[in-house]
Amino acid sequence: MKDIVVIDIETKNTFLEVGRDNFSGLDISLVGLYSYNQNKYFAFEEHQLAEAGEILKNSDLIVGFAISRFDLPVMAKHYDFDLFAIPRIDLLDDIEDMTGKRIGLDLLAQTNLGVGKNGHGLEATILYKEGRIDDLKKYCLNDVKITKELYDLAKSQGHLMVPQRNQPQPVKVSFDWREKLLYQRLF
Repeated sequence: MKDIVVIDIETKNTFLEVGRDNFSGLDISLVGLYSYNQNKYFAFEEHQLAEAGEILKNSDLIVGFAISRFDLPVMAKHYDFDLFAIPRIDLLDDIEDMTGKRIGLDLLAQTNLGVGKNGHGLEATILYKEGRIDDLKKYCLNDVKITKELYDLAKSQGHLMVPQRNQPQPVKVSFDWREKLLYQRLF
C-alpha cells in the first residue's frame, strides 16, 4: 500500500536574496515529512534529499500548506520524477479557492487546533545560517505536525474554521477531497 505524506521544506536563502519567484535559486536546508504508513516524522538535510525523494515517489498523496506554490517548485530540481504528478492536497490552495483569500498557517492552527507555530519561515534561514540544525528541525517538523493535524481534522469533521480579516467570526470551509483526488489520479 502506498503512503500519504505530509511535507514542509525550509530553505537556506530567500527570494530577497535570489530574486522574486526564482525557485531554482533557492537551496533546500531541510525537508520535513510525516509518513502515515510508518507513523513517523522525518527530517532530511540537504545531503539526504534522495531519501526524501524515495518516500515522496512512493506516495499516493502529498499533503501540505502552500506546497503547490513553494515547496514543490523548490524541490523539483532535485528529482528525476515529476512531483506535480503525485496527487496532492494543498490546504492553502483549497482555502483560497473557496474563500478567495489566503491565510497563514499560524492563524489557521490557532483557530482550529488552539496551538500556533513556533516561529516564521524567515527565521528558518537564520537558524540554518547560524548552524542551529536541531532548532531548524524542530521548527520544520512542528509545521509538518500542524499541517498533519489540520488535515486530519478537516478529514474527520469535513471542515476547518477560517478566520476572516475584519470579521469577528471565522468562516466554516468544508472539504471533500474525494472528487479532487479521483480527478488527479485520472489525469
